[in-house]
Amino acid sequence: AVIVVTAFVLGTGVRFEGADFFLKLGEYAPSILCGAAFFSSINYVFGLYEPTSVYSGKFRRSLMLYASICLSIGFMFALFYGNYSGRIGRGVMLVSVPAAYLLTLIHHASIYRRLKAIRDCITFVLTCEADEKELPILMRMSEVNLDLIGVVTAAGYKPKHDVRILGDIAELSEIADQQKISRVICTSFSLDDPALFNQYCRLRYAGVNVMPLVNLCEETFQLVPLELVTSEWLLNTSAGPGHFYIRKLKRAFDIITSLLGLLFLGTLLLLGMLWVKIVSPGPVFYKQIRSGRFGKPYEVIKLRSMGLDAENGGAQWSQGTSDPRVILGGAKLRKYRIDEIPQLFNVLKGQMSFVGPRPERPEFTDDLAKEIPFFRERLLVQPGITGWAQVNYPYGASVDDARRKLELDL
Repeated sequence: AVIVVTAFVLGTGVRFEGADFFLKLGEYAPSILCGAAFFSSINYVFGLYEPTSVYSGKFRRSLMLYASICLSIGFMFALFYGNYSGRIGRGVMLVSVPAAYLLTLIHHASIYRRLKAIRDCITFVLTCEADEKELPILMRMSEVNLDLIGVVTAAGYKPKHDVRILGDIAELSEIADQQKISRVICTSFSLDDPALFNQYCRLRYAGVNVMPLVNLCEETFQLVPLELVTSEWLLNTSAGPGHFYIRKLKRAFDIITSLLGLLFLGTLLLLGMLWVKIVSPGPVFYKQIRSGRFGKPYEVIKLRSMGLDAENGGAQWSQGTSDPRVILGGAKLRKYRIDEIPQLFNVLKGQMSFVGPRPERPEFTDDLAKEIPFFRERLLVQPGITGWAQVNYPYGASVDDARRKLELDL
């Protein structure tokens, strides 16, 4: 709030001098103060002061700050719409808003550093041997500022791992208070027990966060370990994208993005086509059958970056930019994703989305589904040009790579 007030005082000082400065500052003061209070409140509502906000990353935080300041400016205009004299002028806005955003970015960089130093204390509820199989995953949480200080047992279960036992499930509320526990982690299995569920609900209403381990992994690592995926989790997760308005909004985004992409990247695509024509005989474009939504096959269009005999020996894993089958300059086309630009036509046709799991070839999908559980779940949504696995994982060339990428896709 102080930063926003300071930025607007600075903007008013740049725009006006002498007596005019104090006059205008007096007129603008109600709007500035209301905007500053609104901005800090929105930051609070968005959870930017929560310790868990560090998991969302710096980029998302900067976007949320940008959204906060836009909402605040809209609020300031709406609040003083009827009173022209109280409305802040455009000249002051042009200086003050960028200054406020820049200063809050610096401020939140400091907050982000401090929040990263905070370590949350967590405990894990063990009810049986099946629960304990998930314990090694939880022990890795020390990498992300989460300290497992011990476990809570139920039904007299004796852990096989060498872990600190904090007490019995009946004492969970007192343990959480004494040990300053901020999160109680459970398994999906223990949620089915009515007595345990009642304990969890009491803790939730007392302000202690209770969640299954699968949700914690999704929040902290931004992936879902396959060994934690259950049918119930999949069913709940798949409910959101099925909403009518989400489907329509996503399709509208795809159409706009692909049209803009073809408009701005058209010159780059033409240069790539010219290069392929010069260095390699044969067609410029490469078409290949891929598995679309629900496994429906379609032809993906790409700029050809390999020789015509690249798959004479049958379907092979792509090795990315280091693939020996690429043509001269093909590695650059692949590295900078120029070969992917024609897929925008697939997006326009509705065969793909801009964001989604990368489409696999049907023969690879069949083989991988035999070795990797839930692999066919990727087919429930439209494949995409880019996705979370592409952002976080390099080219995959093995079954293990496909497994890791599936955890990110899920």
